[in-house]
Amino acid sequence: MKTLITSALIATAALTGAASAASTAANATNIIESALPGTDLSALSTEQLVAVAGTLQNTDGGAAKKAGVTRALIKSLQFKAEQ
Repeated sequence: MKTLITSALIATAALTGAASAASTAANATNIIESALPGTDLSALSTEQLVAVAGTLQNTDGGAAKKAGVTRALIKSLQFKAEQ
């Protein structure tokens, strides 16, 4: 699971198009909340929100796979913020 999350973060950082598509926290939040309504994003920084939105947009597969990868990434980032 850590490998999947790390790979997603690296891929997102490498894709400048994803960063430009979700260049602000508000846009990124809207993208995430449209796919995962009610998700707590309060602990994430602007950069993390943009990375999560980019990962969501660039993950191949159906809605369930995108949601699963995105939830795992958010959970990992929230855990990291708590420490």
